[in-house]
Amino acid sequence: MKNGTLLWIDDEIELLRPHILFLESKDYTIDTVTNGRDAIDRCRETTYDLILLDENMPGLSGLETLNLIKEVSPGTPIVMVTKSEEENIMNQAIGSKISDYLIKPVNPNQILLTLKKNIHRREIVTEVTTTGYQQQFGRITMLINEAETIDDWKEIYRNLVRWELELEHTEGSMSDMLRMQKKEANLEFARFVRRNYEDWMAHPDERPLMSPDVFKTHIFPSLDKGEKVFLIVLDNFRFDQWRVIADELTDYFTFDEEL
Repeated sequence: MKNGTLLWIDDEIELLRPHILFLESKDYTIDTVTNGRDAIDRCRETTYDLILLDENMPGLSGLETLNLIKEVSPGTPIVMVTKSEEENIMNQAIGSKISDYLIKPVNPNQILLTLKKNIHRREIVTEVTTTGYQQQFGRITMLINEAETIDDWKEIYRNLVRWELELEHTEGSMSDMLRMQKKEANLEFARFVRRNYEDWMAHPDERPLMSPDVFKTHIFPSLDKGEKVFLIVLDNFRFDQWRVIADELTDYFTFDEEL
């Protein structure tokens, strides 16, 4: 089974023969051309999994070739390979949305790494995430069975949400296992609440934070200090939904999270 089909564009392609043989030994198919015009023709004829592009070539430059290839095959990852470390060239290449930038002389393992990042990322993420959850499954089950405090349940919930979000981007059967574990956790948490609810109502100062306590414990003390407070209420908003939105807001805000 082939790992992928690559196009390598370099006017000194013969000097790269050892690299090409290395990649072929890793089950990649390599097409080679020595100039931008031939590269564009090849891209019209063949769909490539990734393109390695020399920046400094006679005729069409690497950057000119890059822009023309983007018109023909906009979704193909392109890795710029260059001797130049000029910041201007790097900025232009990055601005053209290249997938990676390698400085010559490159070694075979550098190239293999960029192939893994750009072609095989999904499979690798699936494998690593699946293995990680399998290793944590027993620990989370033990936490569920031994949970006695609200802090124990907060830790369980954070763990389940973390793995739910990570497994969401993978392919495999672990999501079904996680759903079963969440169902078990929900049943045990319901029993935990039933055992403790009357005591929580009788002793408000000792209970977990509940919605009627938010103003007294968080809002009013800040107002008493003269601090500016913005209160946003989102009904039926789950922690996993918050985690997704928080990732989008981290460039603008810092957060103190409390479950």
